[in-house]
Amino acid sequence: MACLCHQKMRYTDLLKEINGISGKVLSRELKDLEMNQLITRTVQNTKPITVEYEITEYGATLRQVTDVIADWGIEHRKRIIGG
Repeated sequence: MACLCHQKMRYTDLLKEINGISGKVLSRELKDLEMNQLITRTVQNTKPITVEYEITEYGATLRQVTDVIADWGIEHRKRIIGG
């Protein structure tokens, strides 16, 4: 699984990576993360235009917290599913 924490990602790659999210919801969440200075949005001058997102230095300070939450979520899912 790719992660914005480790690399720049294009919008379309993020949309493919996050199961069950609509384009509208992803756009709204990315705007919110950018507004809160957790990610940066870079528009590349390509044809067609490419937009890349990258975690900011400030956003990276949340990595320990998000890793713990993600690990908990995986274990919770196993428990609920019974695996």
